[in-house]
Amino acid sequence: MSESTLPELDFSTFVLSLIHSALLHLGDAPHPDGHQSERSLTLARQTIDLLGVLQEKTKGNLTGEEERLLDQALLDLRLRFVEVSKGS
Repeated sequence: MSESTLPELDFSTFVLSLIHSALLHLGDAPHPDGHQSERSLTLARQTIDLLGVLQEKTKGNLTGEEERLLDQALLDLRLRFVEVSKGS
């Protein structure tokens, strides 16, 4: 990826990168190098918890769109974590 095609760095891009990381660890997203993703519930949980810390520490300082992105991501990832945990 060239520098001209990199996404703009902002809060939403940062959150989306953490979401992708969590999905990768849950085994739901392809690995960037094209190999099969290995599920790691420990790393998935850590990334989800990190998003929770981010939510707590930024409360009152986000735009409505940023807040909705973070809220929805946490809801979806936590539900998916429970689903994957029960299936393991």
